[in-house]
Amino acid sequence: QVFTFNTVEIKVQPSVKVKNGAPMSIVCHADISKSTDFQLKHNFTIFKDGKLVFMTVSNKGDAQYEIPIARSSDTGEYECTVEASGKTKSSKSLHVWVTGMTKPILTAEKKEVLEGEVVKLRCELPEEVPPLYFFFRKIKMNSTPKEKLVFEPYRNFSVVEFSVEEGDNILQFDCFGRRNVKLEFESSEHSNKTLVTVREPFIKPTLNAKPSSNITEGDRIQFECSTVVARMRDIEIILQKNKTILKSVRDEKLLKYSAVATLEDSGEYLCKVEQGRASKTTKLNVAVAELFPKPILAASMSKLDENKELTLSCSISGFRKANFSILRKNSNGDIWLKNSRNLTMRVNVNDTGSYICKAEVKGIVKESKPVRINVYAPVSKPILSVVSGLPEVVLGKPLRLICRSVTGTPPITFTFYKGNEPKKIVMNDTYATFLDENIRQNDKRGYKCDARNNHSSGMKTSNILNITVIVPIRNASLGSIPYGEVEDGSETAFLCSVEEGSWPIHFRFFRKTDHEVLLYEKIENADRVMWRKEAMKRQDTGTYYCMASNRANVDVKSHPITINVILASWQKGLVAAFVLIPTAGAVTLTLWWFLYKKKKGNECSALATNLTNEKLTRQHNDGDYYSG
Repeated sequence: QVFTFNTVEIKVQPSVKVKNGAPMSIVCHADISKSTDFQLKHNFTIFKDGKLVFMTVSNKGDAQYEIPIARSSDTGEYECTVEASGKTKSSKSLHVWVTGMTKPILTAEKKEVLEGEVVKLRCELPEEVPPLYFFFRKIKMNSTPKEKLVFEPYRNFSVVEFSVEEGDNILQFDCFGRRNVKLEFESSEHSNKTLVTVREPFIKPTLNAKPSSNITEGDRIQFECSTVVARMRDIEIILQKNKTILKSVRDEKLLKYSAVATLEDSGEYLCKVEQGRASKTTKLNVAVAELFPKPILAASMSKLDENKELTLSCSISGFRKANFSILRKNSNGDIWLKNSRNLTMRVNVNDTGSYICKAEVKGIVKESKPVRINVYAPVSKPILSVVSGLPEVVLGKPLRLICRSVTGTPPITFTFYKGNEPKKIVMNDTYATFLDENIRQNDKRGYKCDARNNHSSGMKTSNILNITVIVPIRNASLGSIPYGEVEDGSETAFLCSVEEGSWPIHFRFFRKTDHEVLLYEKIENADRVMWRKEAMKRQDTGTYYCMASNRANVDVKSHPITINVILASWQKGLVAAFVLIPTAGAVTLTLWWFLYKKKKGNECSALATNLTNEKLTRQHNDGDYYSG
């Protein structure tokens, strides 16, 4: 009894899209090949979205899962698995979509509410499976419905609150649901409409002003704001102008506010009644006529020298009967000067500032625009100097100058000159700086600056400042006489010179050993200096160099030279004497010995003649033979 699974298939009847409420069948079919005709027991299992929903055992190759009333919750991925005699095979998954959602159920917590309260709503989709989207609508007569969206990932209902606003009376609410199927949205039908009645906790307030018209500055104006309330508890009335609260009362039905009218009191007033979340407002426009225009302050001059006379005059166009006062503005409070239309005073620098005048008629006080008065002290003679201190500059470096005036009312205008050519104009309080980056070696022009302000005395000029241009050292060289080899004990002259550089120059001579040894130094108003070393010694053999520097603060080093100290002539003679005297003694002794031998030799001359031939034939190693 051999068998094998060919295929396992799953299908839905009547189709993969089924309407909500219609019957639906999930059919699983196993196609099996057998070696003989024998009965085979099949275990059918049907899964939806990976969860077991149906199981059956059959001798047939088909199984059917009946769903008499399909709901949207039956939407999902279905798969069938068949097991027989230890063999198992599964079908491909099949997506089934039950179209159409159930109608949602909407309930309201209250059927009647007050303005300022909230309506709490609950919308439910009883047969739907989350995640779901809920849409709530607040419907009001002759206006666009207000809508709120709530996403519920884990439950099939949602709760929201709608606030009841001023003007709401009869409200209707409904809701509907939406779900996402295979990246497509499907919406339910709308729920039943729920009716909510709104009651007013108080009526719209009434705002009045007395007098209601022909209000002039100086008149007393009174405002009254009132309302009718259902209950007094927590009621509040507020009077505002330009968002500024003028007065408020609590647990009362009437607010009163009065003030002396000014031109600034013209504008829109707002009365607001609040209780809990409820709020109602009423607006009123008030126009206040001008009693008199603002005063005008005039000055005899706005810029003047110290110790000069200043006159301030205050006036009102077309109006003369007023109480005038003149004051000086100050951050800590205006300083009163005089109760008068006119003020004359002799000024000093401390009188610089802003001045105003005030006019008072029928208790109404008005202030003029401020007038700025500037009092000037003359500038002192400016002082021109170099920022670094000394009146000198290194060639190639910039020169920074500073020009100061010890006294003088700012702003001060400073002008810098090189020679008679203006180079820079700066406006500052007490000083200014100038940077000259074009310094030349033979530049003989002096610098000066002048300063001036608005004082009538005019311009002051500094003394001329002459600047020394310091040329840095260039190309130092070292030489010696004699050069190279020097006899022991003799004098040697070293000459260090520079090709260019401003005086004085600091010369230093060094001998190089394991470390640098300073031998001699001198400051000279010259481009060279000579150093004489009187007695050279053998240990003075070595490498020499020199360094030169000036106020440019740059050390320039020469090329090194090598000095070799050798024996003097008399030292050589002494050495020769020690060598030649022993040599001469040896020669004398040898000569004496030779003459002595010669005398003895005459006695044996005959024998010597006979032996000559024999002597010549002997070997060189014969002990009687002496060459030379």
